[in-house]
Amino acid sequence: MTDTPLRAAIVPVTAIEQNCTLIWCTATMKAAVVDPGGDLPRILSAVEQAGVTVEKILLTHGHIDHAGEAKPLAEQLGVPIEGPHDADRFWLARLDEDGRNWGIRGVPFEPDRWLVDGDTVTIGDLVLDVYHTPGHTAGHVIFHHAPSRFAQVGDVLFQGSVGRTDLPQGNHPQLIESIVTKLWPLGDDTAFIPGHGKPSTFAHERQHNMFVSDRALSA
Repeated sequence: MTDTPLRAAIVPVTAIEQNCTLIWCTATMKAAVVDPGGDLPRILSAVEQAGVTVEKILLTHGHIDHAGEAKPLAEQLGVPIEGPHDADRFWLARLDEDGRNWGIRGVPFEPDRWLVDGDTVTIGDLVLDVYHTPGHTAGHVIFHHAPSRFAQVGDVLFQGSVGRTDLPQGNHPQLIESIVTKLWPLGDDTAFIPGHGKPSTFAHERQHNMFVSDRALSA
């Protein structure tokens, strides 16, 4: 699929098996690392294997497995960090504490750019739309590339499940609202990479997901 404008590779990191994702523009071979929670040598190996140049780090939210080593990676590569929404300042400020609790390195920081609903981010020639999708965390965002019918949704939606909402600032009704009002309108044919587990499509989840299928939500 060399003619596709966007390519993505999943790099599982940390003991929590978080899907760090390398997304790149095939026209320019410029890339972004999404949610580098840890295992930086593994991430850098994937970058080298893909033959791309990382120009930024993107974050969906501030949990330790997604953001723990964002700052060290940014410093090593000399690139900015964009995202999440500033409502996740709470989580980014406590990455060292959460890292000790989870046995994962965590380095607190503030990103170079907070993101809000309606923003865009660029990766090479690609332009991705930003949607604020609170519920799992208050400042969670997702990234969507309409021409490729692709979304990186972090911990909002999974194959067969949804993000947990029992952690501080979690809100289950808000999470369901984010899925229904922000994700579903992007189209059933949208393929997505979640923060954990296997990729899926919105169509598949609307048919089979026991939490947010059309049937479950109409019950």
